[in-house]
Amino acid sequence: MCVFCSLSLALALAALTVCRAELRLDPSAPRDTGVLCLNGGTSFSLSGRHILCLCPDGFSGSSCETDESLSCSDGIGLHYRVSRSASGRECLELGRHKHCSNPDFSRRPWCFVWKESRIIREDCDIPRCTEDLRSDVTDDSLTDAQSGWRCGQSQGRSMKIVGGALSAVELHPWMAAVFSMRSRGRAFTCGGSLISPCWILTAAHCFPDGAQTDVHKLSVVLGKNAINETDIENDQEFSVSELFIHEHFDNTDGNFDNDIALLKIRSPDGRCAKESRSVKTVCIPKSHHSLRRGTSCEVTGYGKEREGAWYYSRYLREASVELLSQDLCSSKSFYGDAITENMLCAGSPDWRADACKGDSGGPLVCRVQDRAFLFGVVSWGEGCSRQFRPGVYTKVSNYHHWILKKTGLSS
Repeated sequence: MCVFCSLSLALALAALTVCRAELRLDPSAPRDTGVLCLNGGTSFSLSGRHILCLCPDGFSGSSCETDESLSCSDGIGLHYRVSRSASGRECLELGRHKHCSNPDFSRRPWCFVWKESRIIREDCDIPRCTEDLRSDVTDDSLTDAQSGWRCGQSQGRSMKIVGGALSAVELHPWMAAVFSMRSRGRAFTCGGSLISPCWILTAAHCFPDGAQTDVHKLSVVLGKNAINETDIENDQEFSVSELFIHEHFDNTDGNFDNDIALLKIRSPDGRCAKESRSVKTVCIPKSHHSLRRGTSCEVTGYGKEREGAWYYSRYLREASVELLSQDLCSSKSFYGDAITENMLCAGSPDWRADACKGDSGGPLVCRVQDRAFLFGVVSWGEGCSRQFRPGVYTKVSNYHHWILKKTGLSS
């Protein structure tokens, strides 16, 4: 019996089927966690079965997912308070689904409305939340006195790699391909990002031997559109002279905290990268700079196009993803306490776009006032494009001082 529908008797009969649906476990939620009560909500159960969430003041929704202080759309659409649908009809309160919300991770937020003597589900038209940045985020974050490069510039802007699209390195000219020598020859290892003419930022887990890694077996290529092809006009190839893996990275127990590393590169004649249409630096955000959840960013890489594929993508691919809140990603229905303050999560609203195996170390770039900032390094995730399992990235802004110390660059 539905005991918490606050409708008139006439509406209650029509809404009974809908309200009962509110009581069931979300069929798309992970089976081992059931319905999760977010934001401090308490699960109410009968005979061991979850019935509803008792939400604290200021939160509502079937999982306490709606922050009633917000009136704009964030990320995949769990956090806002709007009481009318796109047609202007007032949202009905069915269970705890009173406002426009997105408990089932649909493409758009929605609510129930009364139309033509029946209750229907209708989408809501909610504005996007604005970015939450400090005023100096667009300042050049790392400079090299000898280069004179201006970071974050590319030939065009494309926000289109699992579920992504083929791309061109001119759109992501900071993209680096890291190779290592194996018994059968040179093999692609990881992606990376050019943060200054002589330095590549990548992931620590790309080097399983840690500090014992033989840097003489490593090489880096910039300006590369295709892994298995050589373009003598655009490719710039380098050896690695130094490798710095974060001192507190320890993956022995599957822990990816502090998953960040630096490579110093040099050409055969001892020079660093040369700026071109296909080779440019990306900006690094300063300490503790962050973007509002829901911000659209782009991830690029040469990794697998789908989970289970036995081959990497031959060509550079890109995908558009949205930043998720720390609270959501560290909730039990997502990754729980595996998420640390040094990580951030991003995924697409329909879960179709994601980084995958082989994209590790590559860039998660967010554009601010037409400048590209490296906010994340591809780190880990469960599978590729799985529901409730977004990509997890190293939060670059937490390592601004570490990068300056290791590279000797100025801020």
